[in-house]
Amino acid sequence: MTATATRLTGIGEYYFSQKLREISTLNSEGKNIINLGIGSPDQPPHPDVIATLQRESSRPGSHAYQGYRGVPALRNAFAAWYQKWYEVTLDPEKEILPLIGSKEGLMHVCMTYLNPGDQALIPNPGYPTYSSAVRLAGGEPLPYLLTSKNNWLPDFSMLDELVAGNPRIKIFFVNYPHMPTGQLPSRDLFEKLVAFGHRHRILICHDNPYSFILNKSPMSMLSIDEAKGTVLELNSLSKSHNMAGWRIGVLCGAGPQIDEVLRFKSKWNSGMFLPLQLAAARALELGEDWFTRINEVYATRRKFVIDLLRQIGCLPTEGQAGMFIWAAIPSDYADAYALSDKILYEAGVFLTPGGIFGTAGEQYLRVSLCSPEEKIQEAIIRIKTALS
Repeated sequence: MTATATRLTGIGEYYFSQKLREISTLNSEGKNIINLGIGSPDQPPHPDVIATLQRESSRPGSHAYQGYRGVPALRNAFAAWYQKWYEVTLDPEKEILPLIGSKEGLMHVCMTYLNPGDQALIPNPGYPTYSSAVRLAGGEPLPYLLTSKNNWLPDFSMLDELVAGNPRIKIFFVNYPHMPTGQLPSRDLFEKLVAFGHRHRILICHDNPYSFILNKSPMSMLSIDEAKGTVLELNSLSKSHNMAGWRIGVLCGAGPQIDEVLRFKSKWNSGMFLPLQLAAARALELGEDWFTRINEVYATRRKFVIDLLRQIGCLPTEGQAGMFIWAAIPSDYADAYALSDKILYEAGVFLTPGGIFGTAGEQYLRVSLCSPEEKIQEAIIRIKTALS
């Protein structure tokens, strides 16, 4: 049989892919597992967005190949959205590149800027795809530690020592509001990151899909002076507009860097389905009432999830943003994998072990807010019954 490529060395199947199969098996045995693990919004997109998709899909001319840069209507909508919510001015002709989900953008950035043997700084804990994308591009992920003692923020003195004299480090991945911890950014943090990028001539790749969820002050790193040129920012409609399955993201930054990434993207895939682009443009026009409604739902669910976590002795931190709750587990468990499996097999509830996000997450659980209130309440009852 043909051997797999060496680029797959060290890359296993995504944890959630494996776990969903396990949960499916348990369900086939009649277990009826409540899954509070995955951050896939269960609320629908705005009705106008769905209506736009339906209307545009019925047009005979909507089904052809599309350009790689996205249609002007979508790029203009992203530019207006960034201006309204982040106070960032972007040139829709040069500084915006729509993506088929922001996850592919991570791969585009790595393939564009990493040579074999190059390194990229990866947050620990952090989104596992950062490391996978770096490895697939032939690079080496270099984890940097985030701790609760430092409010899950980078230690710049440590990073300065790590990067100084190491020309192999090309990309610094950051993500605020942070997943999985929910840590919010400050302007001071973003200013330090931009200065760090310029100081070391390193690309800061900011992954920013959570800025509208349970957060009254959305921020973009591109709002910082001189960010363009050292910062590329990824964003997405998956969380902010309940459109995860639609696969609509965007890469923003200086025109020359957008052109560089496009050189790779144009060989990797084709343009997005036109009705999806036009529906996304409509979504980007939604006002504050849209975000208020979805966040009211998440705020109510958060109260129940915090109650659930306290039932098992977990301690959530205050002030978290995003659609998850991150909580330290009791000291009498070896790690969160052990606690997660205990809850799964004894109570029929799946909670994500923080260790999948890196070694710094091994003593934490992450719980999603993407399940109806009644499901969360049922999970609380099951856990109380199982652990009493």
